[in-house]
Amino acid sequence: MRKSVTFAHPFSLDGIEGTYPAGTYDIAETHEQVEGLAFIGYRRTRTTIELPGTNVALISRQVVEVDPEDLAAALAGDAGGGHVQP
Repeated sequence: MRKSVTFAHPFSLDGIEGTYPAGTYDIAETHEQVEGLAFIGYRRTRTTIELPGTNVALISRQVVEVDPEDLAAALAGDAGGGHVQP
């Protein structure tokens, strides 16, 4: 599943070095089917965010795995409240 999140102010994420500028960022979630249930169910196995690259590494963008709870906390801490776009 893909979605975008918007930060109204610069932000940082636990476990990821640096502060990133306000803006809209792409989020990707990977899910896998849970076997052995009486119904079809899925669990999230990975969440990534696409961040601008660092000038030191001369990378234009980087895709980094992020803890969904850390992402939610950063959005909640954003003075604008953060906005999630499906």
